[in-house]
Amino acid sequence: MTGKTWIIYGAYGYTGVLVADEALRRGHTPVLAGRSADKLVPLAERLGLDHVAIDLEDEDDLAKTVAGFDLVFHAAGPFIHTSAPMVRACLKGDTNYVDITGEVAVFEQNLSYDQQARQKGIAVMSGVGFDVIPSDCMAKYVADRVVDPTQLELAIASTGIPSAGTIKTVLEHIPKGILVRRNGRLVRYPPGKEARRIRFVDRERTVLPASWGDLATAYRTTGIPNITTFMAFPERAASFMRWVAPLSQNLLAIGPIRRLLQKSIEKIVHGPDEHTRQTARSYLWARAANEKGDECQVWLETLEGYHFTAVAGVRCVERIFAERPQGVLTPAVAFGADFVLEIPGTKRYDQLNTL
Repeated sequence: MTGKTWIIYGAYGYTGVLVADEALRRGHTPVLAGRSADKLVPLAERLGLDHVAIDLEDEDDLAKTVAGFDLVFHAAGPFIHTSAPMVRACLKGDTNYVDITGEVAVFEQNLSYDQQARQKGIAVMSGVGFDVIPSDCMAKYVADRVVDPTQLELAIASTGIPSAGTIKTVLEHIPKGILVRRNGRLVRYPPGKEARRIRFVDRERTVLPASWGDLATAYRTTGIPNITTFMAFPERAASFMRWVAPLSQNLLAIGPIRRLLQKSIEKIVHGPDEHTRQTARSYLWARAANEKGDECQVWLETLEGYHFTAVAGVRCVERIFAERPQGVLTPAVAFGADFVLEIPGTKRYDQLNTL
């Protein structure tokens, strides 16, 4: 790590602050970055770190600034609007890039930069947080244990509450509908359909299909052509979703309404507090199967999502600097299926009778 420099863009956002705190705890001194100098200064003074204001719309200045660092940790979403200019700047400046997106479109977009990233000798890695490190590692784990798998299912249950940034991103993508992967292609899926019960480590929950980033990353990691990702909901909410999802999809397709809601969210939502981050748990389940009926299931218990993102995100930075992977990579492709087990408080279970 000696001599390696990196910046956290979006450092004053909810997750950006957590990443900066974790970086300091691990002995790093990243430079804090974002659009607003007014928001950066008090945070930089509190943490004792340098800061730099960056405008994503000024791509020439952005590229010059980024070129002075070894890595950019991008924590400002919705990434569908912010990722592309930062990735282009990193490619120009031979600078490694990581982000914490869970947006399918961003993963698909960034995968197209693979050849350029390899030519530049840098890593471009999206999803270095709760979505998608745990699920990507689980996808690889089950896929490696089934001969010629053709089906992959992933389910996530988080006991914490979302931050304002997460909710704003969700609102941005609701109009696009639910996606699944079928025969290698992303296709739309009726919202609210296929509610089912899945056993997680702690208990059984109702889940519904949801457009998690694994629809892109797990396909890259495993090559499995049919992938469905699920999210856990309270049982009553799952039933309600069947009726409200189509309405909200149409309503949020109206730009002014969506933007008004996003601005309101910034004022009233603050994300989980310190106690919740330290005590809440997250649960995941994965299943891979082939045409013969052979299958492998695995269960995972880990940290609360935002706590996990801060801890795992900094670990990814350290691994990139130490191992220098190149190209557009998923976490499991870069670091293996067991990478998630390096995160403190994470346990993986192969059988229900061991729970």
